[in-house]
Amino acid sequence: MRPTWRYASVLAAVTVTLWTAPLAASQQHRDKPKPEPKAQAFEADCRTVIDGSRATAYCHNPYPATDRVQLHIECGRWWDIDVDSAPVDIAPAGYAELTDRCWKEISSVWISHQPQRDAAGT
Repeated sequence: MRPTWRYASVLAAVTVTLWTAPLAASQQHRDKPKPEPKAQAFEADCRTVIDGSRATAYCHNPYPATDRVQLHIECGRWWDIDVDSAPVDIAPAGYAELTDRCWKEISSVWISHQPQRDAAGT
């Protein structure tokens, strides 16, 4: 029995798919950029304490680079404005205490860090 055109076209499509699939997969794997190693960030150790409507952060920087920290407070009431403290630079082996408050309840508190690059030779 002689193969029909339909059978031949399906066989050709399957053959082309099988030949190109491994090539396409290897091309995708090869084209992915390798992730760059992250620079180690030295962040100060901070702990937060909530006392009623007041929050305090106690931060100590045990690392040899300066870290800029900022206290963020999300207030519980919709009409109470959320609070962001002024950023504070903590030098190596330095300590800082940041405090702020809401009018009523506090919903959440967190600290943001921005490690500073020290100038070379200083």
